[in-house]
Amino acid sequence: MFLGIDIGTSAVKALLADGHQRIVASSDVPLTVQRPQPGFSEQEPDAWVEAVIAAVDALKAAHPAAVSAVQGIGLSGHMHGAVLLGADHRPLRPAILWNDGRSSAECAELEARWPALRAVTGNKAMPGFTAPKLLWVARHEPAIFARTRLVLLPKAYVRLALTGDAIEEMSDAAGSLWLDVGRRDWSDEALAATGLDRSHMPRLVEGSEPAGQLRADLAARWGMEKAPIFAGGAGDNAAGAVGLGAIEPGSAFISLGTSGVLWATTDRFAPNPDHAVHAFCHAIPATWHQMGVILSAASCLAWLAGVMETREADLLAPLGERPAGPSPVQFLPYLSGERTPHDDARIRGAFAGLAHENGRNAMVQAVLEGVAFAFADCRDALAEAGTVISGADVIGGGSRSRFWVEILANVLGFPVHRLSDGETGGAFGAARLARLACTREAPEAVCTPPRRIETIEPDAGLTGAYGEALARWRGLYPALRGAAA
Repeated sequence: MFLGIDIGTSAVKALLADGHQRIVASSDVPLTVQRPQPGFSEQEPDAWVEAVIAAVDALKAAHPAAVSAVQGIGLSGHMHGAVLLGADHRPLRPAILWNDGRSSAECAELEARWPALRAVTGNKAMPGFTAPKLLWVARHEPAIFARTRLVLLPKAYVRLALTGDAIEEMSDAAGSLWLDVGRRDWSDEALAATGLDRSHMPRLVEGSEPAGQLRADLAARWGMEKAPIFAGGAGDNAAGAVGLGAIEPGSAFISLGTSGVLWATTDRFAPNPDHAVHAFCHAIPATWHQMGVILSAASCLAWLAGVMETREADLLAPLGERPAGPSPVQFLPYLSGERTPHDDARIRGAFAGLAHENGRNAMVQAVLEGVAFAFADCRDALAEAGTVISGADVIGGGSRSRFWVEILANVLGFPVHRLSDGETGGAFGAARLARLACTREAPEAVCTPPRRIETIEPDAGLTGAYGEALARWRGLYPALRGAAA
């Protein structure tokens, strides 16, 4: 039996998977985010630990025999958060999270201090990353910075609390801007640019390697036959990819969730930071990945449903299963800014081309197409980094709409595959990594993909029209940015 734990921003999820990779049980414990000032986003690190213990307590109460048989534990976690610890390894302040925007000025300062940042880390400095947060603390909370002896990412703090070991793995570390992503090691130059050195960092392992052992008192609390070992684990997106079996170079998927991700697994470090492509280590050894990220995907449809005071399903139902052609209306899905390729936190969304004859259906379809066009921007940004995607699985809540998946195939120009179970999430991927750490099996033997239930090919009769619509759509961002300025 293997236990996967996903430390999310809004909840902790614990999941039990057996030796046949069947999900035996899961439990969730909610979390809250503190926003002490506009643009700030923080959590208390000990809240994660308390939630993890509560989630496993719940599994123990409902499934004592299964919990007692756990051999390995894997951790997945939200990336980029800054946990600052003193000499006693206790937090000095609340963790600054991935969606905290306070360190914009420090991003420019960091790139000026270390011009090689983009080439070595594979990413441009953005407020979401960890390193600029430390510069912000050094400037605004110098006494806390002076007392900082160890800096951890969220799941590494949970590991420290559960095992006593300060260990991090490659996929999460790659999102800190302190990792030499090609070499899979801490960068001394990156650390020095933020006033730190290797003594402030945890030990690095691969995500599928052993990384600590559960404290004896917790093993006794949960009635475990033997204290399980921990796997290195993964950052949340990499854990999701492990759960989907996206571990071989060429694997690709589209996550059509609240935000959107176009993921491609690679066998090399292939950055394109100038177009806000993320190039990170994967949780599997000698493997990397690229991500194009759009900040608002399925949340755009949820927003429209709220504005129109109806359900999302009621918006989608009249559209049917296949588009007859592009909507005459166009939509820019920048409701909370955009990441790839624009890295523009200030841009906002818009409808264009509205006319008296346009009704609700035209606007709904425009929203779906606007998100698909944003994924086309991600596709092209990845191609500039050398990764040409020939097909992709689609996961997330939006994947339940066949109409939307048809649009994606027509816009992106490659087959899109719907899955029998595209909602496994980070906890299942973490459980798979726990198994690998225990058994040392080959990753490809364990990290198999879900069954594909349908492949939707681009419609040759529509791809030309969608190509023209994409070109018109791309002309809107410069005009909108100019209007906003």
